[in-house]
Amino acid sequence: MPKSPVTCEVRYHLHPERISEFEAYARIWIKLIERHGGTHHGYFMPREKPQDAKVSFVGLGSEGASDVAIALFTFADEEAYARYREQVAKDPDGVAANARFGEDPPFRSYERVFLTPLARAD
Repeated sequence: MPKSPVTCEVRYHLHPERISEFEAYARIWIKLIERHGGTHHGYFMPREKPQDAKVSFVGLGSEGASDVAIALFTFADEEAYARYREQVAKDPDGVAANARFGEDPPFRSYERVFLTPLARAD
């Protein structure tokens, strides 16, 4: 297994009328990821764009959806990520969270992307 960090971005498409439920879901998963060895960088919720904000590349850029929230978390390596997956499945709070939100999650869909940092050119 590679020894590089495993960073995951999860992009949620929210039910706008269920934001408070999503916030409860997010707080639980921040605790679970950190309890089992990860660093949670936070959940980022939708907000209005700043006044006069413009895209940098006209014709290429566009405004994204207003119902998107993003979570970002990192584990030291694939072994740590695998250990988290195994442990959180047995953690009573993880089991309870899956039972609470599994049948009727407070989001319409999600997609995840695994990322690696770009080496800095100093």
